[in-house]
Amino acid sequence: MTISKEILDELLKGVERPEDLLGDAGLMKELKIKLMERMLGAELTAHLGYEDGREAPPGQSNRRKGTSTKVLKGQDGEMPVAVPRDRESSFEPELVKKGQTRIDGMDDKIVGLYAAGLTVRDIQAHLLDLYGLKVSPDLISRVTDAVLDEVREWQSRALERMYPIVIFDALRVKIRDVDSRTVKNKAVYVALGVTRDGSREVLGLRIAENEGAKFWLSVMNELKNRGTQDILVAVVDGLKGFPEAITAAFPDAMVQTCIVHLVRHSLNFCSWKDRKVVAADLRRIYCAPTADMAEAELDAFEEKWAGKYASIAPARRQVILPH
Repeated sequence: MTISKEILDELLKGVERPEDLLGDAGLMKELKIKLMERMLGAELTAHLGYEDGREAPPGQSNRRKGTSTKVLKGQDGEMPVAVPRDRESSFEPELVKKGQTRIDGMDDKIVGLYAAGLTVRDIQAHLLDLYGLKVSPDLISRVTDAVLDEVREWQSRALERMYPIVIFDALRVKIRDVDSRTVKNKAVYVALGVTRDGSREVLGLRIAENEGAKFWLSVMNELKNRGTQDILVAVVDGLKGFPEAITAAFPDAMVQTCIVHLVRHSLNFCSWKDRKVVAADLRRIYCAPTADMAEAELDAFEEKWAGKYASIAPARRQVILPH
């Protein structure tokens, strides 16, 4: 799309100084506001199904109902935009969504820098050097506070009453320490739930110095307080006391040791030259399509490796085939 010379000449009539074009009350800012208002009007037309100034279709009660002024903030400063309304308040514009206060993506830049561990002053200096944007410390604080509010709301949101499977584990991630300005490896403990329709949902994330049964018991109690009444299968690592922490909060839950942890534990008994062969034989067990076939594969494994690695099969029999 190109703008004709005639339209440009018409727009630039009376523009004599740079501020007439780029100033706070200049043409560029006014043009942006007018274009946004025209697009919002077109969105309402599409929503109602008829043009402004025409009669509404027969039987349709919803009509235009003036405008409301919304002040948007961007690189051009504050911009008052007239947002059209309808009588039934069912119009939700896509260009400027409800609750939106900024239009230039600056919030994303601030949040990204904040997540990297930069202080308010660091963010202010970075935006000025990189983008030429003068941003007040108050704006940065308000944006980061809004993000923290969303995080707290997510952390305390209500959960499903029942999850067929919940996986409890720890992830090692690099986290910047704001005080020391150093990057450290820390464990982020995650509860990952599988819903009844098969989708996965992160139920919670925590950072703690030490992983222990007491810590996980507090996680279980938090899940209960947020609405979860039952977990059918809890998948965990081999932490001592972990199953007791789970069943203390969810007495009917079946605790299943994670296959990856089981394989790693089993391979600890093997010499380096036998590991690949033992791992392949173990795979036949946990990839078996039925419990009976898994038990048969376990019998075959035990017969094959009884003389060399006698402790592997009994341990897996206890965990995988508790019946």
